[in-house]
Amino acid sequence: MENPVARSLAVIIPGYRMHTQMFNNMLDEVQEADAQKRIENKTNHFTWMAGNLVNSRYWLANILDIPEKDPNEDLFKDAKALDPNATYPSLDELKKEWHKISPILYQKLLQIEEAELMQAYPFGMNVPYVEENKLNMIGMCIDRESYLFGQLGLMRKILNYPGVKYDVDDSIGY
Repeated sequence: MENPVARSLAVIIPGYRMHTQMFNNMLDEVQEADAQKRIENKTNHFTWMAGNLVNSRYWLANILDIPEKDPNEDLFKDAKALDPNATYPSLDELKKEWHKISPILYQKLLQIEEAELMQAYPFGMNVPYVEENKLNMIGMCIDRESYLFGQLGLMRKILNYPGVKYDVDDSIGY
């Protein structure tokens, strides 16, 4: 039997799992040539956004003491700006990394104790109503993912792909 989910994460777990599904759905049908396109050289490209999503999961894993490292960290750490001269990984590579870290992180989220969630984790935003702890970092990570998914959804439309589907793959249990 699974450990009960920490009460503080009960609302986060479904969002996390839906984001896991949405990553596949966002990448569906996107061609590599299109993944590198920018709009008027002002936007990030699809690959950068997908890579930031992957890096965000690794970042959260590290906050929760999971030692796995993003092999593309040098391109994406701290939401590093897109480098038009850099060579970015393929969408397939990013998808593999997403599905490598996501189940590990999911298991940690299922087993984490409330006391660990309340541990201080300074993130330097100095917002008086946001306590700087691990729980709020999880929330901020989910929020970052939502923001990037919104950008990806818009890029799909701009690049003439169909809108994202909310199909669920029942074989993905994380």
